[in-house]
Amino acid sequence: MATVGFINRNNGQRLGITEPISLGGPSEYDVIKTRELEKYLADAGLYESREEAVSREEVLGRLDQIVKIWVRTISRAKGLNEQLVQEANAKIFTFGSYRLGVHGPGADIDTLCVGPRHATREEDFFGELQRMLAEMPEVTELHPVPDAHVPVMKFKFNGVSIDLLYAKLSLWVIPEDLDISQDSILQNADEQTVRSLNGCRVTDQILRLVPNIQSFRTTLRCMRFWAKRRGVYSNVAGFLGGINWALLVARICQLYPNALPNMLVSRFFRVYTQWRWPNPVMLCAIEEGSLGLPVWDPRRNPKDRFHLMPIITPAYPCMNSSYNVSSSTLRIMTDEFQRANEICEAMEMNKADWDTLFEPSPFFDSYKNYLQIDITAENADDLMNWKGWVESRLRQLTLKIERHTYNMLQCHPHPRDYSDKSRPFHFCYFMGLQRKQGVAVNGGEQFDMRVTVEEFKHSVGLYSLWKPGMEITVTHVKRRNIPNFVFPGGVRPSRPKIAGESKWNPVQKVSGSFEVDKPCETKNVMDTAENGKKRKRENSDLGAKLGNNRCSPAAPSTSGVPLESCLSVSGDSVSTGGDERSASGETRRRVENYGHDNSNCFQKNSMQNGELDGHVISTSPIRPSFTATAASNSSREAEKLAIEKITSGPYNTHQVFPEELDELEDDLHFKNQVKRVRGNKNTDCCSMESSTAKAAVSLTMASTEKGVGPNISMNQPWGMNELEVLLE
Repeated sequence: MATVGFINRNNGQRLGITEPISLGGPSEYDVIKTRELEKYLADAGLYESREEAVSREEVLGRLDQIVKIWVRTISRAKGLNEQLVQEANAKIFTFGSYRLGVHGPGADIDTLCVGPRHATREEDFFGELQRMLAEMPEVTELHPVPDAHVPVMKFKFNGVSIDLLYAKLSLWVIPEDLDISQDSILQNADEQTVRSLNGCRVTDQILRLVPNIQSFRTTLRCMRFWAKRRGVYSNVAGFLGGINWALLVARICQLYPNALPNMLVSRFFRVYTQWRWPNPVMLCAIEEGSLGLPVWDPRRNPKDRFHLMPIITPAYPCMNSSYNVSSSTLRIMTDEFQRANEICEAMEMNKADWDTLFEPSPFFDSYKNYLQIDITAENADDLMNWKGWVESRLRQLTLKIERHTYNMLQCHPHPRDYSDKSRPFHFCYFMGLQRKQGVAVNGGEQFDMRVTVEEFKHSVGLYSLWKPGMEITVTHVKRRNIPNFVFPGGVRPSRPKIAGESKWNPVQKVSGSFEVDKPCETKNVMDTAENGKKRKRENSDLGAKLGNNRCSPAAPSTSGVPLESCLSVSGDSVSTGGDERSASGETRRRVENYGHDNSNCFQKNSMQNGELDGHVISTSPIRPSFTATAASNSSREAEKLAIEKITSGPYNTHQVFPEELDELEDDLHFKNQVKRVRGNKNTDCCSMESSTAKAAVSLTMASTEKGVGPNISMNQPWGMNELEVLLE
């Protein structure tokens, strides 16, 4: 059980760039609900057994021995004298979920091998060490990826999955007590080494910046489970990955340093429902450092201004860990935050439970139209390579759809893959499609997706390791034609009259159209008799401390769109509309020059935390009270205003889609490079015409007789019946 430890652990020193919202400790209610949550997570199978934990420790110990033998072997081979050979050393570090202490059964271990300056990545790590591992009977499924953004060696050691990175330092000898948290470790390091070290440095810094590690771990384990159940856990798909969720949870722990996981989960959704993206989430001030490495700074770096959901890493060089987020995925996540916030408020009134919060997202009942992307290869090894490459490019399709339609069409990528067991070496992915909520429909206006998908197909076709048999097919499917193999047991469940009819579904059907639920009004946490048993509230003077600096949260859009007009395709439909507050122009507002009002977030060569103007200090927990409901309302409103001041900041982003962004750099390949010749591949299929001119008009997917278009493969030209042009 987590314990209150803010003042003791940090000697009264504040963590974070603002004062906490509340220093109140847990109530009896919080203790009970936290125990319920811990039991729920344990029953869900999120904790590994003692035997598995011991096995992991043994594997890590064995791996550390192997890299020490490896570095001595290559040192001798390079002609170093015997003394240097004996002193030669390499060391294994862990990071990610294992280092944070939130991994589950069967999870892989993110590891980093730190070696001396004479142990190279190309020849020694992906050469000699790879050969040594390949010869060991304990090692299986060895898969080196030397050309990745962060080069990695993937394998299983005695059944434990390992992702092994390599960092070459400028030291001749790696000390056993090496501290990689020091910035000096980055001196003279190449870019790949800096990226490889970043995971360990960020993970360790997170653990230093949270007030209570046990409460942080339980809350993070809960949030990871929730995100996976709701389909918003995937960095590669444009949602958030493990490090992103860890940073978001850590910030909540800073704002409520003495809270238990029950309250932290509730406040997580309350805070991020009100968060004014793209204002950044930061655990500490951004330091420019003395090594000249680029850091996230929208004042100086134009590309940083286009980030929609900045979540900044706390270790130098500070970077945005969530640059993959698109306007569509941001909308989906803010909808999910709103849904979860309403459920947590209902739980406080005993009108919902943990099952309601963790209810799986009904993705295949939520849209009328989907894109299905199928990939195949000739053997398992080729499929694994091809699958990794295609997954890394799928986000490009989301970005292209958004850019070519000026966000008029919204795309929901499903983060998991599926496989048709009747087809050998096959995987497929799905994306839900809907028209942007609140956009007027002009008669039979429709959308042509052919050029958009053509560009995506071409970018995938640039894979340097392509082999015959690696194919990709993109088809449009209606909801009723979703293949059965995506459903549990291969059986399509009976669909209710209203998909996702739960009151907590982000979308409700009203008079033939779908509207986004309005955010629920401030609720009384408990009635008068129960109020004294709830968590200790903050003093009512919290509101007074805010003075006249109150900000009202932006009201979300609640306008619905008739489903008959969505994409101009007939048939029943269910659509997950969204709060346009986060992805629309309102969040891209406020201050013309970010640097004028937010320069205090950036400090040069300083370890001190920055201050954000307008923060709220609350130091005195309220005694349990049996006063009228108005007191609870006043406390809730005061907390709401405190959150508003912290989550609102002078950040401004652009509303256009820049051609120069790294995320869309494949477009430049498409326009400026000739696709390499592949034997008998049909090079005519990649001829290009102006994508923006055609796709910006409007976009539709016309289905064939059965609602599924024919395959659009890498070696076939487009047919008019695949994604047919219908401009009316």
